[in-house]
Order: sequence, then C-alpha cells, then structure tokens
Amino acid sequence: MSAQASSILIGYLTEVRGDGMEARIAEEHSGDLPLITIDGEDLLAGQIGSYTVIKQNNINVLALIFKTWGQDRFDKTDSRMTDRFIALIPVGEIQENGTFVRGVRHYPTPGAKVYAVGLEEINAIFSKFREYQFFIGQLSSHKDYHLSLDPRALFGRHFAIVGQSGSGKSWTVTSLIQNTIKAMPNSHIIMLDLHGEYCWKDDNGMVYSAFPEDVVQYVDAMEMEMPYWMMSYAELVDLFIDREDKGATLQMSFMREVLQQLKRKEAKQIGLLSVSIDTPIYFSLAEMYMQFKNANEERKEFGKVHGALFGQFDEFLIRMQSRFNDVRYDFLLKPKLRNHSASMADLLRQFVGLGAKKANITVIDLSSVPTDVRPAVSAQVGRLAYEFNYWNPRRREFPITLICEEAHAYIPREKGGQFDGTKKMMERIAKEGRKYGVSIGVVSQRPTELSETMLAQCSSFICLRTTNPEDQAYIKGLVPEAEGDLTDILTSLGRGEALVLGEAAPLPTRVQIYRPNPEPKSNDVDYFTGWREGPRDLDVEEIVNLWRTQTRR
Repeated sequence: MSAQASSILIGYLTEVRGDGMEARIAEEHSGDLPLITIDGEDLLAGQIGSYTVIKQNNINVLALIFKTWGQDRFDKTDSRMTDRFIALIPVGEIQENGTFVRGVRHYPTPGAKVYAVGLEEINAIFSKFREYQFFIGQLSSHKDYHLSLDPRALFGRHFAIVGQSGSGKSWTVTSLIQNTIKAMPNSHIIMLDLHGEYCWKDDNGMVYSAFPEDVVQYVDAMEMEMPYWMMSYAELVDLFIDREDKGATLQMSFMREVLQQLKRKEAKQIGLLSVSIDTPIYFSLAEMYMQFKNANEERKEFGKVHGALFGQFDEFLIRMQSRFNDVRYDFLLKPKLRNHSASMADLLRQFVGLGAKKANITVIDLSSVPTDVRPAVSAQVGRLAYEFNYWNPRRREFPITLICEEAHAYIPREKGGQFDGTKKMMERIAKEGRKYGVSIGVVSQRPTELSETMLAQCSSFICLRTTNPEDQAYIKGLVPEAEGDLTDILTSLGRGEALVLGEAAPLPTRVQIYRPNPEPKSNDVDYFTGWREGPRDLDVEEIVNLWRTQTRR
C-alpha cells in the first residue's frame, strides 16, 4: 500500500496526545449525510469504528475513530452552523514501502490532514494475517472484508473471551473452534463444558454436538471416571482436608507420609524404581483411610496410654467418610474401570483425542458434576493436559489448547479459598504451559471475578458486549493504554459482535463473528413460549428421583 493511496480528505487534526488525537471534519463532510465513496464502497465520513490515515510530511499514522460529536457556532448573520469532530486512537504507522507496523513513533502535529481508508488499504494492512486463512468474522465497518487472526499469537500465548450473559460467548467460542478446525485440521483442543452447551444428549441418549461428528469426542465426566489416584497431593488435600481446621497442618503431614508409603508399595509391584508424592500410580483409598483410623485410635500398654496421634484425625475421618458415602463423588472416589496403574494411558488417549476415535476436540461435559468439586475436576483435566505435554518428546508438534468455559467459577480472583490449590494449578499452566505446548483460552462473563494472574498471561482478548461498569473498567485496564478508550464501545456491541484486541489481530478491530453452524445448545429459557404452550402438569416423582440420584437430563 503506497502512502498516497488514500485520496479522500475528511478532516484536520486539532489536538494530539500520547494516547489519542482529535480532528475537525472538513466542512464539505459536515452535513446531515456525510457520504463518501472509496474503493467502490459507500461510507459515512467520521463513522465510529472506521479507519483513517493521518498524513504530514513523511508521517503516515493509521488511526481508529472511536468517538464523534458536533459543536454549534454562529456566523456574523447569527446563522447556526455545526462543526463535527472525531476522536482518534493511533494504532500504528504505514511505512514508505507500504508495510504496517504497530505502535506510533512519530506523531503528527495539529493541522495534519486526515484521510479516509478504503478496502484496498485495509487489505494491505491485514495482508500478512490473511495468509493464515484463519477467518473469524467480518469487519463491522466493512461487511465485505473478512478478518483473519494470527493463530500462533492467539493459541500460543493464551487468550480470553469476555462478555456479559447473552452477548454471544457460546456463539463466539463455537464459531472460533469451528473455524480453527477448518484452518488447522490437526488441531488439538480440550473443552471444559460446564453447562452441556457444546455436546448434549436427548431423552433417548443420542449425542448431539455443535461440531462436526467426525472431529468431536464427547466425554461425560461422570462416566469417564477421574480416579482419585491421578490427583496431585495438593488436589487431594483440597478434597479431604479443611484448611481452616486447627489440625489441618498435622493432617497434611500425615497424609504425605501415608501416600509416600502406599505409592512406594505400588511402585515396587509395577517395577518403578523411584516414586514421588505426585507420581500418578494407583493406591488404595480404603487403605489410606484405615491408616488414619488406626493412628487416630492407637493405644499402648493395654489401652492405658494414648498413641501420639490419638484423636487428632476425627475431623479428617468424618470428612473423608462423608465424601466416600456421597454418590455424587463415585466417579472420583470409586473407579470401576480405572482401578489400576496401567489404565492411565487409556484415559490420556481419550483426553487428547487419540483413542479409538481420533478427534480434534474433546468436549468434557461437567454439567452433571457436583458444583463443589468442579474446580478440582477442572484443575485435574488441566493438569493432565499439562503433564501429558510436559513429558511428551514431540510436544512442539502436538500443542494442546484448553478452553475453560465459565472460568471464574473455578479460577477465581479471591485468595485462600477452599480450592486454592486447584486455582494455583491452573495459574501454573497459564504461566508455564506455553513453553510445553499447552495454552489456555478462558471464557467468562465476569472478568473482575477471574484470577488476575490468569488474565495477565493472556495476550489477546475477544471482548463482547459488556455493560457492567466494573467489568468495563477492568477490561480497559487489561489492554494497552493507547487502546483503552476503545472499550467505551463495549456497551453498543450487538450479539456476536466483538472488539478484538492484542497480538492476534494486526490492530484493534470491531468484528461481527461468523454465525456458527451448527449452533451450540442455548441455555436461554424461552419464557414466552413456555408460558403459552408449556405443559400443564409435570412428573414430580421423576424430578424427585433424579434429584436424589443426582442424574441430570
């Protein structure tokens, strides 16, 4: 793109700051219908979301319009006239050879001319990214232009999709993954689906999905069995020990000793030379319970003297017994298939899509998992993906992305909660995972409730409609200062429309995400239809039975 390609002058700079500029629209474009035609396309001069080029001598700065307003003035005959102004955010420079670079090093001064930007120039700016053929939607300001992102930056350096309920997050996630598989047919994605939106069963047990049948693998977390013996020591502590209990430190120390003993015994049986507290090999949960029970009841000298740990584990034993007797935890604590060390390889194959059915995306349905253990299960999924590639010699050829739906529910901002250990595990993946080919895509409707560490590691943001002032301010603080004012448009975005910021896009871009095909199963309840045509009676006995058996349909 040559520096002279833009030929329609629309205004003049009136103010220049380090984080923005303001310009006055030329008088001929200040009317009620400031229509201009560039590259065969009709545009409104000074329209929010459109691009401009500011030229002065050898300076060519590309800027995005994010605000426009009018200001009345009166001439000598007291006739009222209106001057139109626009606020601009500089996003980069166009060099003499026509290439675009992000960031502004040379600023123009007031009086510099502002020119409209057409499709040809936009195409030149985005040309490097179009080579990837990873298209996600159309520019809101140029419907005929399709936006391609840089998949290396998006998936290789973590990303976040944020937006309030009803803004189109599920739509965006589904469309993004569908187009990922089109552009990169050997992709490997693991999705934590909390609400059964991306894969679901009908009343007859038939599985439906928002992704093509040949590329998706549906896994019900309750049926898959996530055996306790694959959990790390920190995750077992979260599950069985109340950190606020006055005896928590002693309980953790004794658990460490018991686990080491049980795992050394198993290691000897399977021919493993060395073992650590976190080595994922089988051990008997009942045997661990009995060791705690024996230590808690130990008496010496014919029952006259209490043992050193007598009565110290009452709380632990009660907590462990209650977990073990709760049918909701059977998938975790009472594995029927994965009750020996050799079964781990099969589970990992199923996780990463290398099982009997080869798949690009594994959807792990957590909708039937008890709410209070979802964080532990989610962290275990993430840790297994991380450990899999950590020890995978071909990790650079087999990168994995973990999509965390409703991430604020199990990667919270608050510190010291019940699942602090699982939160730290997910944050570890965010900080170290990309070195080993494991990245995270977090999806949340409340970024203010999401771990700051997690968001700080994200290099790209897909921001959908957000009206909550706290969330808006938080998103504004996440993006580069010069692009912060762009977040003011978040309240006006339509369903499935997003502001893409960060390294994955050549410049901050407002884009209409492609409509996914097929679409995810929406969780929005249609009150109107339900209250007009809904059932007059229900099988309450069935509801009670499903509740008692913890079975969701």
